[in-house]
Amino acid sequence: MPKITWIGQSAVLVEGERTKFIIDPYITDNPDIKNGLKPEDISVDYILVTHGHWDHLGDTIKIAKNTKATVIAPFELITYLQGKGIENVHPMHIGGAHRFSDDFWVKLTIAHHGSAVMNEEEGIVYTGNPCGFVVEIDNKKIYHSGDTGLFLDMQLIGENRLDLAMIPIGDNFTMGPEDGARAVEFLKPKMVMPMHYLAWDLIRQDPDEFVKLVGDKAEVKILKPGDSLEI
Repeated sequence: MPKITWIGQSAVLVEGERTKFIIDPYITDNPDIKNGLKPEDISVDYILVTHGHWDHLGDTIKIAKNTKATVIAPFELITYLQGKGIENVHPMHIGGAHRFSDDFWVKLTIAHHGSAVMNEEEGIVYTGNPCGFVVEIDNKKIYHSGDTGLFLDMQLIGENRLDLAMIPIGDNFTMGPEDGARAVEFLKPKMVMPMHYLAWDLIRQDPDEFVKLVGDKAEVKILKPGDSLEI
């Protein structure tokens, strides 16, 4: 029975019986984090990264060097990380899937967004297409959409019979609550967890409004950063 902990923004820790991974590990300076969590506190087997924006790539490099976890991401982003000294990597691309063990399978999905690393030292470094992830762990299917707008092919992703979908509802940079609710119609998950809607005023949303919009299409799990659920 996997345990899912929402760290904040789009950072999610997933703990299975034998495998532990984190998606989009934005921890340092994450406004959602109130419990003092630090990158040094994270111990995982895998790090999954949807795209290169700083609030998603986050502390990937630090955690990967600390833990020797394998980083799973689109090819161009992996190439960037290899240039930063990250050796344990597994490049993938959209539509591709790979079984890492008998309890852990990953497939990359499309995401309508951008992907670049931007900082003062390097300027803007293109890191390929963004992605989402469908992950099977302990025989449960989880979808993490990454940052994305609504797209009709979510209906195909829904054919995976998702136990949990994690989708952004912050609007402006991603889907808002209305499009998020439409995404739930397409995905047909048993449960849905909104994310990417608290960190800054520009994307702040009332999750209760999202619950109303979803209605009886799925069970909505509203977590506070640091809270967990089991599926």
